[in-house]
Amino acid sequence: MTEESRKLTLVLVGATGTGKSDVAVELGKAHIPGEIVSADSRLIYRHMNIATAKPGPEMLSAVPHHMIDLVDPDTQYTCKEFQTDARQAIHDILDRGLTPIVTGGSGLYVKALTDGVFDGPAANDEVRQRLAKEAETWGPRHLWEQLEEVDPEKAAQIDPENTVRIVRALEVHEITGEKMSQLEKDVTPLDVPFVKIGLRRSTEDLYRRIDERVDAMMEAGLLAETSALVATGYGDCLSVRNTLGYRELIHHLDGQTTLGDAVDLIKLHTRRFAKRQGTWFRKDADIRWIDIMPEARASAIAQLVNLEYRKALRAG
Repeated sequence: MTEESRKLTLVLVGATGTGKSDVAVELGKAHIPGEIVSADSRLIYRHMNIATAKPGPEMLSAVPHHMIDLVDPDTQYTCKEFQTDARQAIHDILDRGLTPIVTGGSGLYVKALTDGVFDGPAANDEVRQRLAKEAETWGPRHLWEQLEEVDPEKAAQIDPENTVRIVRALEVHEITGEKMSQLEKDVTPLDVPFVKIGLRRSTEDLYRRIDERVDAMMEAGLLAETSALVATGYGDCLSVRNTLGYRELIHHLDGQTTLGDAVDLIKLHTRRFAKRQGTWFRKDADIRWIDIMPEARASAIAQLVNLEYRKALRAG
């Protein structure tokens, strides 16, 4: 099988602000005949465009995109659903003789796509309500200590103050009688070959780009978009309130902060988020990293990614 006849799915990752979206489009236009599969947990929502840095019409027309604008903000869309839909998109692209270019900074979504995700039993309201009441009465650490007794491996992965995740782990154990940490290992990885390539910038360069991007979002009408989401009843949806940019501006619209303070908080919270993304991806030993110089253009970065991709093709 020649290098050109093989179809190796490219998974392009990195923190927010590294320029993944622009590079992915350049790859699809000039280097790898393919289509882009978004692995971003917020791009799936309609009406949430500016704060999510959703690709605009020019980018969408340049290279076909998948996994964007799937549901409204008030619709629950799980990580498992993403795994199923994104894998189907990958197979559809491959069936048409093209190469899937997966790109995104949502580490959990990337992991779900490539490694698999634990589906788990359906929620049990009775169990959840009882555990939630215990957490309210005794505090989340009380539940975390229970989890540590029955599933120490899972407990070590969860912040003792994260009530939602602790309750879910205890719920799974109570319903199935199995450790959630063990059940999570019984997952199905992506059934086509892929290579992960990461884009990495210096902290100073990344933070500068984040600040500039937030300013550009404000100029593009982020405040008006946030107001429209609130006016249409989406302001109370977790998908909106948990999204950087909307969350801080909703607090401003509620009179809790000035506009200037809200913008400063968007920048601060985005920088912190990028740092967490970097920590997540650094743990993945399979990622081939490319360090980017501040002045590098997307076209030049795409050439570097393509070279790394070709190396993976030749390696088989």
